[in-house]
Amino acid sequence: MQTSEKILQNLLLMADIELNGEDPWDIQVRDERFFARVLQDSSLGLGESYVEGWWECPAIDEFINRVLRAQLDQKVRNEARYIFQVARARLFNRQSGGKAFEVGIRHYDLGNELYLSMLDKRLTYSCGYWQNAKNLDEAQEAKLELVCQKIGLQPGMKILDIGCGWGSFAKYAAEKYDVSVVGVTVSKEQLALGSELCQGLPVELRLQDYREVHEKFDAIISIGSIEHIGTKNYKTYMQVVDRCLNENGIALIHTIGSNKSITTGEPWTDKYIFPNGVLPSISQLGAAMEGTFVMEDWHNFGPHYDNTLLAWYHNFEKAWPKLKEKYGSRFFRMWKYYLLSSAGGFRARSQQLWQLVFTRFGTPQPDCRMS
Repeated sequence: MQTSEKILQNLLLMADIELNGEDPWDIQVRDERFFARVLQDSSLGLGESYVEGWWECPAIDEFINRVLRAQLDQKVRNEARYIFQVARARLFNRQSGGKAFEVGIRHYDLGNELYLSMLDKRLTYSCGYWQNAKNLDEAQEAKLELVCQKIGLQPGMKILDIGCGWGSFAKYAAEKYDVSVVGVTVSKEQLALGSELCQGLPVELRLQDYREVHEKFDAIISIGSIEHIGTKNYKTYMQVVDRCLNENGIALIHTIGSNKSITTGEPWTDKYIFPNGVLPSISQLGAAMEGTFVMEDWHNFGPHYDNTLLAWYHNFEKAWPKLKEKYGSRFFRMWKYYLLSSAGGFRARSQQLWQLVFTRFGTPQPDCRMS
């Protein structure tokens, strides 16, 4: 009978990864319990064992890229755990109004000092647009401008930003296009700092679930929040957009997307990074929009997230000496694994980054095709 080590060794060789090898994507095993842990708990065990120091890898991002390209995640998937997760997603609405603020408390409220150190100067916590950008600041400003152009901002328009973060889009749009913006967030920390950064502008940021918004707007955007909506709520989200959008209005969604329809998030990420998160698929978003909206443009620039995540990691690593006393060494390993494994996922094309632009029936076609 093969040992756990031999089984895992043979699997990794399928991805050109060698146990204790010399290439930067090879992993160095520090604890023999690692082998059985990964075979038993698959991706959850892989992430947890890294945080616990059971293995090292000079290039986690490339290691994950190779694992996913070889589809090793499917070969060691814990079927019992997967079935339980799917059943739980079907039985319970993990992103209901009562649970909407959980991700704010557990992720976005970790401390503004962390995000000020990691993100660009505008505090934009979503994929940058690197088409002509030389650095993170340029990529994030290009992304904000891309959104403004796609929804055709004009002075005097009123915009709703669902999942506004620290108000980076609201501040940019208000300053450059002379529009007013209402932004909603589920994070108290984001609200506090974002309100301060947008002071003096026609911007109102609120601690509010998107389902509680009832005003009318000329355009509605959502940058990086659909991932927290949940499969049971995509139709509800579209109903809110329909309810709040003025006649001839326009909407834009910027979201990470899944290549296939799923109902539950990746286990390690769900447990430690984004509780209750799940990535939408093309068919899931299409079904939610069907009968209500006209799709105007669907733009994929998923590979740009690889660059964005690496930039965030380098900023985080550089800032760690001033952060480590507050967060501790275990957090460093967890956050490093989160950022670099995510970069590897986008490099492998296992997930995408989409911008969708849509209008209602009868609305004149906007000039939004910039892909």
